Amino acid sequence: MKYAVICMLLCLGAAPADAQTGRWLTESGNLEIEIAPCGPALCGTAVRVLANNSMSAPGTSMGDRPALGLKILQDFTSSADGTWVGHIYDRENGKTYRCRVKELSSDRLEVHPYVGIPLFGQSQIWHRVSDSPPAQ
Repeated sequence: MKYAVICMLLCLGAAPADAQTGRWLTESGNLEIEIAPCGPALCGTAVRVLANNSMSAPGTSMGDRPALGLKILQDFTSSADGTWVGHIYDRENGKTYRCRVKELSSDRLEVHPYVGIPLFGQSQIWHRVSDSPPAQ
């Protein structure tokens, strides 16, 4: 049984969850997202708001749409090719999309939301930030 589990992880090429865990700055620079285990999957929660601007209309404020504590990434599980697949929430339009996440390096994460199939989406690059909150 132990051998089957080890083989399953190695043979399928599953990346360890801690490669993606930690704090990440979104490509827009608006939010700091903490990716951590939530049950058997990974989730990402907004732990710091750096700006409250629209991504589709840069310079436009998101007004009173809350961000702090919002679960942006949900239900991410490892797939056979080393990527993680789950859902991403877009607070601008209130919709949830399928999403693929792949570690490009220890400090760069490719986040690829899409509709239907991955071909219909656009990648973002998130950058790792320090796990310790900044001094006040």
